[in-house]
Amino acid sequence: MSKFLEAIQENRKSILQDWVQRLKSVDRRRDLLDDRELDTDAKNVLSAIADVPAGTLPEDLNAAGWQPLKELLTNLSVSRAAKGFTPSETAIFVLSLKPSLFTVARQQWGKDAGELFLEISAINDYVDKLALHTTDSYIHGRDQVIARQQEEMLELSTPVVTLWDGIVALPLIGTLDSARTQVVMESLLQAIVQTNSRFAIIDITGVPTVDTLVAQHLLKTITAARLMGAECILSGIRPQIAQTIVHLGINLEDVITKSKLADAFRLALERSGRKVVRVDKSNGANTTSPRGV
Repeated sequence: MSKFLEAIQENRKSILQDWVQRLKSVDRRRDLLDDRELDTDAKNVLSAIADVPAGTLPEDLNAAGWQPLKELLTNLSVSRAAKGFTPSETAIFVLSLKPSLFTVARQQWGKDAGELFLEISAINDYVDKLALHTTDSYIHGRDQVIARQQEEMLELSTPVVTLWDGIVALPLIGTLDSARTQVVMESLLQAIVQTNSRFAIIDITGVPTVDTLVAQHLLKTITAARLMGAECILSGIRPQIAQTIVHLGINLEDVITKSKLADAFRLALERSGRKVVRVDKSNGANTTSPRGV
């Protein structure tokens, strides 16, 4: 075992006290991490270092003996990424261990300049490797959080609304890409099955632009809905979008289109054998609205 690892085992208590005191003195996010949690994290990390199996070399972090320490640092980094710590704030937790270990090294080998230089260099390289592992884990954890949030936002941005018995609507807002189209398709098909709907309205009023790629995504969704037995109506075709579709030569001949969601809903009601009537409250009679609403 490395000499400085043996020194850590022999001086564990003093190292922990000095390290924790140093951690509390640096500028850290006290609103995100209290002293008790900081004490626990430092104690667990130092124990994982000191309790490494005999024969484990500090220069080989891929050795099985370091796996518990790496897993601990990974979990700590992911947790701090979720709490809002920056990468540098997370890395400082490990890097601040260096001065405490240097103090022990000077006490152990201070009379031998050559030995002291070797052990301090070994400590420096070892802690740097731990800090790099911590930073990599932080970035990976943050990417996972971002990916999960993006998935949740996609699901929230594609709500399927039941307008009437057998009629559902999917209002789209924002740009359509391949990933979002998949979520849109899954949400719509699931709603069609759950509500046993025969008509599905896809409203693109909130879609800023429609290019060839967006049109292809819409056609795939409409085709998938047809395979499930639902007739699709595409609404929200603004004049600018209509001109773009014509200019690009996009073929929507087989797709029923309407300029407004209300028009699409009225058509779906008519095709399902329903109509909306206006109640004349003056005499209590029902009269059919001239516009069907």
